[in-house]
Amino acid sequence: MKSKVILITGASRGLGKIWAEAFLKRGDKVIATARNIDSLKDLVTTYGEAILPIQLNVNDREQCFAAVKQGNEYFGSIDVLINNAGYGLFGAIEETSEQEARDQFNTNVFGLLWMTQAVIPYMREQGQGHILQISSLLGVVAGSVLGIYNASKWAIEGLSESLAVEVKAFGIKVSIVEPNAFGTDWSGDSAVRTKSVVAHYDEIKDSFYSYFKPEMIGIPEATVPAILKLVDSEEPPLRLFLGKMALPRVQQVYTERLAVWDSWKEVSAAAHGH
Repeated sequence: MKSKVILITGASRGLGKIWAEAFLKRGDKVIATARNIDSLKDLVTTYGEAILPIQLNVNDREQCFAAVKQGNEYFGSIDVLINNAGYGLFGAIEETSEQEARDQFNTNVFGLLWMTQAVIPYMREQGQGHILQISSLLGVVAGSVLGIYNASKWAIEGLSESLAVEVKAFGIKVSIVEPNAFGTDWSGDSAVRTKSVVAHYDEIKDSFYSYFKPEMIGIPEATVPAILKLVDSEEPPLRLFLGKMALPRVQQVYTERLAVWDSWKEVSAAAHGH
């Protein structure tokens, strides 16, 4: 199979770095962006010119466009964009400050948007490309304590579903990747917690954190075969769960949603007016 040029944001750690190394190991070229590229030195030492590290803050639209341009000039093309940069904001809705909410959306949503906008012209000129938007199980079903994060991932879902329709004629494919919980530092050093703490939510938080048992947490390295298969697929799906906990949870929630909608269908229909 012909090697690919893959641009991955948020490649300094976690799933992003694991995927970057997996692509390099099999002979692909990788443009790896991170706020701090020092963490990519080991990959540069091992894989040399096959990896191009670029320091990037995805919140900066001009930096995003410059990074895509640099990567395309270096390798001559960009076949795959993996919009992986993002973080979790832990805290109740009431506890969240305006700045905390804006920062969450600036990285998780607008950073993804800027990178997507930047890469489309290159992929359109090539007549092919694949954009992977890293969402979450929480982009399909929401829970407590991560409300603003949930909202950012739901935004990615809607944006990406529209995008898939808009760019299909250019030969560009879009896939929304929805991992359940994995054993990265996403909920550790990479996470942000609201500065404000309202004691009324202590019980809800305790319940949230006690819910996650070790067997529910996926092994990050186990995602590699799924990502490689997704990137290599001629007809990739619009949505792909990662982890065995995601689909059963969604099936449960959607069964409940459909039942509620159905029970109110007469009220809904009457609201149409004719």
